[in-house]
Amino acid sequence: MKTVTVGANDAGQRLDKFLTKSFPNLPQSMMYKCIRKKDIKCNGKRCAISTRLQEGDVLTMYLKDEFFQTRPKEHDFLKAPAKLNILYEDANIMILDKKPGLIVHPDEHYELDSLIARVQHYLYEKGEYDPEAENSFAPALINRIDRNTGGIVMAAKNAETLRIMNRKVKAREIQKLYLCVVCGRMDRKADTLEAYLTKDERRNRVHISGKPTPDAKPIATRYRVLEEKQAFSLLEVELLTGRTHQIRAHLASIGHPLAGDGKYGRNSFNKDTSFPYQALYSYRLNFRFTSDAESLNYLNGMEFQAKDVWFLAEFHSFP
Repeated sequence: MKTVTVGANDAGQRLDKFLTKSFPNLPQSMMYKCIRKKDIKCNGKRCAISTRLQEGDVLTMYLKDEFFQTRPKEHDFLKAPAKLNILYEDANIMILDKKPGLIVHPDEHYELDSLIARVQHYLYEKGEYDPEAENSFAPALINRIDRNTGGIVMAAKNAETLRIMNRKVKAREIQKLYLCVVCGRMDRKADTLEAYLTKDERRNRVHISGKPTPDAKPIATRYRVLEEKQAFSLLEVELLTGRTHQIRAHLASIGHPLAGDGKYGRNSFNKDTSFPYQALYSYRLNFRFTSDAESLNYLNGMEFQAKDVWFLAEFHSFP
């Protein structure tokens, strides 16, 4: 038998979701059977798969010990540095400036150094994250950007913040602005581009088309020209839809690929710069809530801007 007390970061979850995350060694078929047979109870009473857990609920599970995961004593996130570029931090959220070259989450190659690992290591050292005290929650990223794109990433310190901010991102109540250097000069100094994007998972690239297809998703990208230097233009871009590689592929599709972009760019332009990555940076974040943000209403109206965009100095040196 095992008992688990539901903490604040676990509250609001369905019972089956909580058990799946907390005890990965417990097969789903066995879990459903035990719930039906009352081998898993909530506060000493029969419960359902869809039961919503509340803080303080006590789960009693009459199962073999082999189904309960033993947490490793050594946590992988401790193998990553705790170094972060923090633009803002409070008890609920962190606003971070990720530098190009750092992956946000471990990928199929299982890289130990990632932005989320650094966040967890940092909070562990501060005493704000204790894996042994959590049943299923770990500090998590609210948004993500590509490995070789730099810029602002948000991290949630608790489950309530993650839930609220995920809702705000989906409702587009958080404005994210990017800076990028593109090849050539734009025909229009400001415009909203619309097209359709198809993702090629195998090749990890996307394709842009002006016509809809069954697998394509609509995209919209708004830009304005900030400055021009001979064969290059500095743009401010706002994603009206957030798709994989959207800015890179969408601008390339109209003949203005990002400088330094080895995937969607042009070698004839890239050789004229020393950019090691695509010249793209998520440089500004604005909280523009139009609905209740509950415990995070205090963030409404706040704006954050990255202090160091790596490619601006070289762009300004162009003739």
